[in-house]
Amino acid sequence: MSVMTKQDHRIPAAYAETLVTPAAYADGRIHETYRWLRANQPFGQAVIDGFDPFWVATKHADILEISRQNDLFHNGDRNPVLTTKAIDQQVREMMGGSPHLLRTLIHMDAPDHLKYRTLTQAWFMPPNLRNMEERIRVIARAAVDRMAAAGGECDFVKQIALHYPLHVIMSILGVPEEDEPRMLQLTQEIFGAADPELSRHKDTDFSATAPQKIDISVITDFFEYFRALSARKRAHPTDDLGSVIANSVIDGQPISDFEALSYYIIVATAGHDTTSSSTGGAMWALAENPGEFAKLKADPSLIPGLVDESIRWTTPVKTFMRTVTEDVEFAGRALKKDDWLMLCYASGNRDEEVFEDPYKFRIDRKPNRHVAFGYGAHLCLGQHLAKMEMRILWEEMIPRLRSVELAGEPAMSEAVFVNGPKRLPIRFEMH
Repeated sequence: MSVMTKQDHRIPAAYAETLVTPAAYADGRIHETYRWLRANQPFGQAVIDGFDPFWVATKHADILEISRQNDLFHNGDRNPVLTTKAIDQQVREMMGGSPHLLRTLIHMDAPDHLKYRTLTQAWFMPPNLRNMEERIRVIARAAVDRMAAAGGECDFVKQIALHYPLHVIMSILGVPEEDEPRMLQLTQEIFGAADPELSRHKDTDFSATAPQKIDISVITDFFEYFRALSARKRAHPTDDLGSVIANSVIDGQPISDFEALSYYIIVATAGHDTTSSSTGGAMWALAENPGEFAKLKADPSLIPGLVDESIRWTTPVKTFMRTVTEDVEFAGRALKKDDWLMLCYASGNRDEEVFEDPYKFRIDRKPNRHVAFGYGAHLCLGQHLAKMEMRILWEEMIPRLRSVELAGEPAMSEAVFVNGPKRLPIRFEMH
């Protein structure tokens, strides 16, 4: 089969621009772009001013195949998160040539990736999580009580969905409860840097043509906090994940400060933000789909299905980037070494070839082969914890929740990397 030139695979400018526009991930335009790309240019190339060109994988099968071939498609050679040329250059100047401000599991490839993943993996596996179930159930019950006390109306995201998984992961890490508001704020500032409401710099010009300047103050604040925590955990280790990270040994040497601090940040942020988003997405969908809510009330055994469908529906991690390690043909395209490509998980999760009625929220969807947790070596470390937290919350919530509806205009955060509901006003009745 002949391989066409890159020019033949160029994504039309209007669709390419949508891929890099944070607001498009909040207002739904991104799904129109994904739908068009799956049908017309499922593995095309985006050429956009201010960005290095990148290939765009929108089909479920291609996302799985790229994720499976970790030797061919690397995480760490370039930034695994979409970034502009200007920001990339600034990071490399600051970091001595490295494209990374952090060195977490998402920035690593073999052999380092497995070594660092293994440090904490046992904590996130079902046998260990079973020991935490009752502790998490107490936290879930308190969240439901808090909602009941709200008197029939609340912002479900701001009052419930953000705080419940935050409290779970911080208690696992060994972060004191009084520091949780700080952790929540820093997480929202790091993932919501391009959102006018969530960004630390609310007076920033968020237009695409504005000059790009990196701000590392949020990461600096995280580092300062976790440097102090790490020192405490080294001096006085306890039975928590923070102590495991602080006292880790890699290849016979204590883990470096930079890598320990990076590890804390990925657990502290990804460990609650994505779960909050899927939880908020579930309540939003139930409020808009009374038939699904009625199904759930009639048969609580559908709760695991609700969990999986809300994760598919919301897909909090929208994109990850990969770098090609050698010249190769993929999906009929001639890829070159060092080419950059974008995995569009939310598109894979609406792929018509894999999901029947992909734009419908169905809690009894079977099978539900969503790719929201990734696939292959980089499959989300915390997937079992996330699903367990959500299951327990709904097991506590559904028997008490008699009705729910929207009480205002919900809103999604503006971000290309990780996004989800940031506002969800609901009206409800509870037992």
